[in-house]
Amino acid sequence: MNLNIRDIEYILAIAKEGSVTKASQKLYIAQPSLSQTLKKVEAELGVTLFTRVKGRLKLTPEGEFFINAGDRI
Repeated sequence: MNLNIRDIEYILAIAKEGSVTKASQKLYIAQPSLSQTLKKVEAELGVTLFTRVKGRLKLTPEGEFFINAGDRI
C-alpha cells in the first residue's frame, strides 16, 4: 500500500467538511487534486469511502473504519 500521511489528512478533511470542494478550500489545494487523491486512496484500498447523499458526502462503513484509524494515526 502506498498511502502517506497527507493522503490520510486529506480524507479526514473531506469527511469533516462533507464536501470535496469545502475540504479543498480549507486545505488550500485545487479541488480536482483532492478528488484525484480520494480516487487514488479508494483504488489503493479497494473500497468506496464515501457515497453522495443529497449533494453531501456520507461515509460508508469502510469509510468510518478508515476515519477512525486515521484519527488514531
